[in-house]
Amino acid sequence: MKKKILIADDHSVVRLGTSMVLQDTLNNVSIDFAKNYPNLKEKLRAEKFDLLILDIEMEGSIYKLMIKELKEIQKDLLIMIFSSSMENVAIEYILEGAEGYASKLSDDETLTKAVKYILENGHYYPPTLVKVLAQKPDNNDPVKKLSKREFEIFKLLGEGNGNLEIANELNIKAGTMSTYKKRIYSKLSINSLIDLFKIYKNLN
Repeated sequence: MKKKILIADDHSVVRLGTSMVLQDTLNNVSIDFAKNYPNLKEKLRAEKFDLLILDIEMEGSIYKLMIKELKEIQKDLLIMIFSSSMENVAIEYILEGAEGYASKLSDDETLTKAVKYILENGHYYPPTLVKVLAQKPDNNDPVKKLSKREFEIFKLLGEGNGNLEIANELNIKAGTMSTYKKRIYSKLSINSLIDLFKIYKNLN
């Protein structure tokens, strides 16, 4: 089944160039475009997409507030920030609920890797971004709060593995993996992988 990608950017060269790269390297994807923020919301209300590649500075942008508003339109939408801004700016959007970040300065291979990974695993955070996020302290102690199996999965998530990768490695069903992940989030009182990364970093 084709994955539906929406590229939201007010520069036609960026929209078309990004589309060409992805269509040349990824199988079973269909791509549509939004040229500004009002147009983006219209598209999301009219059609369901798997992934939104979002320029945070396009015409009509309301910046960080976009993430919450767009998630209210499509709850399961994956959002990848696509910007030339530094990682510290991208972090603000990820903490609001975006699932990933890729720089507009990335080469074709890196961009393709980011999009493929986020579609398969539900998130994509470049190593440099994870390093910055992990520097923020968190006193949650997973060793005391999680069961042996939960802690095993916690460590695999902290190493950057996706749900399917972990399910395959541990020979468990994808639904079971999702249940474990929700339980881990609940026990650690966290809401995202970013929070988990910070806790994991403090163990090492």
